[in-house]
Amino acid sequence: MPEVESCSGKVVGDPNTFARHNCSRMATQRSRAASGERVGQEASICANAKPFSHVRQWGNVRHQNGVKSAMLACTSATDKRAATSPRRRGWCNADRVRDDRKQTFLATVRHASYDWGSMDLRTVDSKQTMRVLPQLVPDSACGRCDVCCRFPEVDSFLRPYFTHQEITDAVARGVPDSFFPNKSGSQVELVKNPMDEGYLCPAFDSQSGLCGIYDVRPLDCQLYPLALMWDALGREILLGWDSKCPFMCDAVPRVIHEYAESVLGWLTTEGGLDKIAAHPHLVGRFQDDVIVLQALPHLTARLVPARVDPQLCPLMPSDAPQFAKALERAHVIGHDMPAAFAFPYHYIWTSLLPYWWMEFDHTLFLFAKSPDGWFMPLPPLGAGPLDQAVEQAFVMMQSWNGPSPVSRIENVMESQRQRLECGGIQFCQKDGDYLYPVSALAALAGDHYKSQRALCNRVTREQTITVEPYRADDQADCVRLYGRWADQKRNGHLDQMGTLLLEDAEMAHRLVLQEHERIGLSGMVVRIREDIAAYTFGYWLTPQTWCILLEVADRSIPGLAQWVFRETCRTAMAQGAVSINAMDDAGLPGLRAAKLAYRPSAILDTWVITRVTA
Repeated sequence: MPEVESCSGKVVGDPNTFARHNCSRMATQRSRAASGERVGQEASICANAKPFSHVRQWGNVRHQNGVKSAMLACTSATDKRAATSPRRRGWCNADRVRDDRKQTFLATVRHASYDWGSMDLRTVDSKQTMRVLPQLVPDSACGRCDVCCRFPEVDSFLRPYFTHQEITDAVARGVPDSFFPNKSGSQVELVKNPMDEGYLCPAFDSQSGLCGIYDVRPLDCQLYPLALMWDALGREILLGWDSKCPFMCDAVPRVIHEYAESVLGWLTTEGGLDKIAAHPHLVGRFQDDVIVLQALPHLTARLVPARVDPQLCPLMPSDAPQFAKALERAHVIGHDMPAAFAFPYHYIWTSLLPYWWMEFDHTLFLFAKSPDGWFMPLPPLGAGPLDQAVEQAFVMMQSWNGPSPVSRIENVMESQRQRLECGGIQFCQKDGDYLYPVSALAALAGDHYKSQRALCNRVTREQTITVEPYRADDQADCVRLYGRWADQKRNGHLDQMGTLLLEDAEMAHRLVLQEHERIGLSGMVVRIREDIAAYTFGYWLTPQTWCILLEVADRSIPGLAQWVFRETCRTAMAQGAVSINAMDDAGLPGLRAAKLAYRPSAILDTWVITRVTA
């Protein structure tokens, strides 16, 4: 949602919508009844999206490459399953050109040694030591391999993960710290391959074929070609070997098992368990071309919090279809459904809060764990009696949280509240979503929209604007734009709450830029003089409602934010949208004023519920 300005340029409201819920800091900074969420959406929800592939141009504005259909239409579930099949991820796969949504593999085969008995000790993190793991793959095999450290996609989910100390070591060896979005631990960002297509780890020298930080390479790389991953249901951690590694296909099984036993010796030590537990992202998602060697119950127990039901599964992109089915069973899809009833809305916050879900009695329960305890960012989703499911949810949360008042259920709809008005339940109203008729926002006609319309006219008059669908190659430019936009906001009039929200939103934006397609989001970028000056992402909340999840526009360009918002609404209307959901105002007065200035048709009533305890 853009800010409101007069024609003189005076700012009257707060600028663009930025995703904002349930970050770890805000779970304690805000009231107990205001915490973070992730949302997801199934492709079937937006199956009614219509094609829109022709080029439109007016004034100085040009739409390229069918941006409208690219922004709002979703890939079918069948195509996504094919695209993410591990058998189609291989860099040497001849079909890779025909499938630009394929997932990628990471082969971090380094210089090899068979000296499995002697592991050198080196210092890591503050007061811990870890053993440098041996390498199974010999140097000769590494030299012949042309897949190591190379990736077809810039956002490969198999990019190596670096801990805080490993980032420090890599930076000391010359890797710029800008390649690590979260200095406490993150996957490394990739660079374009200067000699071929695709992308490289920034520590890899494409000319020599060597790793520039080999002696301080991260644990994620040391483990390869072994891999830590969750099982297909996300309930147990497994150790396996990656069949994509060419050497492993030729290695004697006995040698592989001996090597795995050597690695297991370290993984089962207290230091090894602590290391993985402190950095759970070292455990990847299930891959069916990784050959399972052994389950790791001790590590599983360390990663699954104490007192938590063993049926809980970590929320992953592959859970989006299950989430969509639960929405259908719960019969909540309608014009008054809040933005929180969608998978991407919640999933984008998984880098800040761990999210878990479980299902029994055909009811889905979604939980998040803030620093002060467990809560539900959504009411239970099922076909059965809601009051019984809510009672069951509170029993579970209070068994995990004890007497802490953190146990709560957020985003309860008004229609659900009416079914829960009984003894023992307390209700607290939360910030509601803003709904707008899309036709009004697309036209901006009449005196009520005079200021916004004037700003849109100004930017089209003064700038040459090009609109394109978001691509993975745009990620680095969008990250830089976010940093510039955030600085512009900090230099404005942000209170402490707004500043904290802005800081935590950066991780959510980065996740969206990396994983948008896998979690059901579509986006577009706006270029001015060839440079990206704005981007926006959203999803089909219902077949008639387009939800704007996040929007960033360079604040130094008058009218750009208003133009992007109007253009998003026009695009949605062309695809059949009747309403726009601009989410809530986060309790920020400036953002509230901006949203009210666009004359919402409704502000949805949503509630946080707690249970009265004796």
